[in-house]
Amino acid sequence: MKSMHLPALFLVLSLAPAFAAEPITGRASVVDGDTLDIGGTRIRLHGIDAPESGQLCQDRAGKAFRCGQAAALALADRIGSTPVSCDPRDTDKYGRTVAVCRKGTEDLNGWLVAQGHAVAYRRYSEDYVPAENTAKAEKLGIWAGSFTMPGDWRKGERTMTMGFAAPGGPDGPIPSPTPPQPALKAGGCAIKGNISRKGEKVFHVPGSRDYERTRISEKDGERMFCSEDEARAAGWRAPRG
Repeated sequence: MKSMHLPALFLVLSLAPAFAAEPITGRASVVDGDTLDIGGTRIRLHGIDAPESGQLCQDRAGKAFRCGQAAALALADRIGSTPVSCDPRDTDKYGRTVAVCRKGTEDLNGWLVAQGHAVAYRRYSEDYVPAENTAKAEKLGIWAGSFTMPGDWRKGERTMTMGFAAPGGPDGPIPSPTPPQPALKAGGCAIKGNISRKGEKVFHVPGSRDYERTRISEKDGERMFCSEDEARAAGWRAPRG
């Protein structure tokens, strides 16, 4: 008779959530405005999209600033040294855990959107649309000036360098100036030696994932290399992952 209950058990299991995992908790390192790392686990914040690290926006005075970098710095300041707890929702195509992360009871995903450091990622969720509407109405963060939606910026970056949109935000990307790049060395040396906000020296070869979006600033100690061996000898490493 007990075996007759098995189909019911299987039905219950089949109706369980497709993705369930224990919270990921610990000290968080900020990778960018919508990505954290906790103990080696890369976490993409659910339902939001922050400007990319190399993306330019305009402030209310029309001055260009690195809005992606500003988002990352704001998130790092908000977290400080307090442990973060992330509730996994999914896994994205890059293998990152998609999660809602909290500092205490504060939803950090929602905080970023409410402060105008990120937008609601409507393609995947509408959880943070009210927070975006509030930030837009109060002209906070990127809503104070003009910008291109991060998703549009990424699309444009694949074909040409992009920066600003018409005032108010997502009116479509238009070309904008980019920081001048150092001239290639003799022989066409084209490997970019970048230094991250944490001081990590990483080189990017032509055709790699982050090559086009990487901007080199010689005054900050960044440089071009002719070969990967030259870059490694100078203390740079290849990207992880």
